[in-house]
Amino acid sequence: MGSLGSFRSCSGLFLVYIVLISSLIQASVVAAAIKGHFYKWEVEYMFWSPDGKENVVMGINGRFPGPTIRARAGDTIHIELLNKLHTEGVVIHWHGIRQLGTPWADGTAAITQCVINPGETFSYRFTVDRAGTYFYHGHYGMQRSAGLYGTLIVDVAEGEKEPFHYDGEFDLLLSDWWHQSVHQQEVGLSSIPFRWIGEPQTLLINGRGQYDCSLAAKYNKNLINECNIKGGEQFAPYILHVQPNKTYRIRIASTTALASLNLAIGGHKMLVVEADGNYVQPFLTNSLDIYSGESYSVLITTNQKPNNYWISAGVIGREPHTPQALTLLNYLPNSVSKLPKFPPPVTPPWNDTARSKAFTKKVLAHMNTPKPPKNYDRRIILLNTQNKYNGFTKWAINNVSLSLPATPYLGSLKYGLQGAFDQANPPENYPEKYDVMKPPVNPNTTVGSGIYKFGYKNTVDVILQNANALKTGVSEVHPWHLHGHDFWVLGYGEGKFTNNDESKFNLKNPPYKNTAVIFPYGWTALRFVADNPGAWAFHCHIEPHLHMGMGVVLAEELNVLVIFLMRLLLVV
Repeated sequence: MGSLGSFRSCSGLFLVYIVLISSLIQASVVAAAIKGHFYKWEVEYMFWSPDGKENVVMGINGRFPGPTIRARAGDTIHIELLNKLHTEGVVIHWHGIRQLGTPWADGTAAITQCVINPGETFSYRFTVDRAGTYFYHGHYGMQRSAGLYGTLIVDVAEGEKEPFHYDGEFDLLLSDWWHQSVHQQEVGLSSIPFRWIGEPQTLLINGRGQYDCSLAAKYNKNLINECNIKGGEQFAPYILHVQPNKTYRIRIASTTALASLNLAIGGHKMLVVEADGNYVQPFLTNSLDIYSGESYSVLITTNQKPNNYWISAGVIGREPHTPQALTLLNYLPNSVSKLPKFPPPVTPPWNDTARSKAFTKKVLAHMNTPKPPKNYDRRIILLNTQNKYNGFTKWAINNVSLSLPATPYLGSLKYGLQGAFDQANPPENYPEKYDVMKPPVNPNTTVGSGIYKFGYKNTVDVILQNANALKTGVSEVHPWHLHGHDFWVLGYGEGKFTNNDESKFNLKNPPYKNTAVIFPYGWTALRFVADNPGAWAFHCHIEPHLHMGMGVVLAEELNVLVIFLMRLLLVV
């Protein structure tokens, strides 16, 4: 368990609650003889060269990115985390892991736990209930931007098989990188005048990129310097070594702080088979759009001429000022020094929204995926707007910019600490006359810490409604991530959502995901079942947007959780 000091700034009752429930979970896990994986991690700042320019990164056990976790569905993960940061707290969120029955292990500061203070240790213990491609990252301040992330892979349970065959696999973790520290970025976002973080200097593949040079310089010698890489450098590209005439699974996850990306492999089509830990109807594509918080698995067949081929990732959704990330698909026994004959694949135009929407709509549920309930019990409509609060630039949902409280919601809800957060229910819709196609007439917003409460097993519809930002003609892409659940993506639409748009919903085979994008001036409809008691974050996964208030908190019946765990104890 985490030490008592981790909770001194919170309710002492919250600590008692955590100890009790963790003991119950531990007893039930031992009784079931489930396989466990134990890790001891130390989080600290260190010097590193992610893109050839030395900087300070946040690493785990002296590594960047952090260690890869690999387990089987049904296994338990136990991470004993020591905070070796000198001046700030830390938490880690296990992105895509639903934490069924273990909401306190979700790793969200001020929502499910207090931060782990400098010098203190906290233990995360949870079950990975379902096979898939996931990752983990910091969820306090902007620590994800500082490099606190890594890959989490869950294989199928012993004796089970995937619905597709492959001979080998690779993991690609995509991220973006700034030379300006996250602390400078945070100050800029909270300053008057507002200072935006700007576009990233580099895109990274498995924590490796190249700044101010290109692996593909020979195709554009007049504009780009050639990278002087001898091998073994921290920024040397992660090469995918393959044998001819084999099938490989490539697991791709995006932990970017800002960038939406398009990934392509020269000369090869990709067969998409998984999205956010759920199988999808396989479909072929020349390139893959991936937004922050999403993960995919694709299959490729190495049936091309035995040469080397470019793998590229470039920015979409925003006007790019960052070069493509590049690495190689290396057909053995070729040398990696033998560059491909042709330039890297060209990233699609950043503002070709029609192409991006067409790709997104190809992602459909596999035949064995759970079907959504036909009807909903409750619907909330969340308007995404950019606003001002006392001169500061904010993002808001239904004109409320999220401000997290000092005491985590999970403890406050369990023990009825009504003074810990706003008790007024946040708005479930926005004024009918609001014009989503224009900047707000009144740009001012409020701040709040209220939550949306749902009854156990309620079916909830969420309509994410995009709008114009403060500047005329600007509406941004927002990938939204829900903790503790997967949702069905029922549909996407243009302009302002109305009840008539329900006729467009896909109830037959909607994708089952934990992250979904809303496109500029559009809406996205989601449906989920509130079957996981706890307090859960639901937010834009673009880190500066969340930092500026673009999120909400959902709460589900906690008494059900206590009853369930007491039954477990009786069984033991």
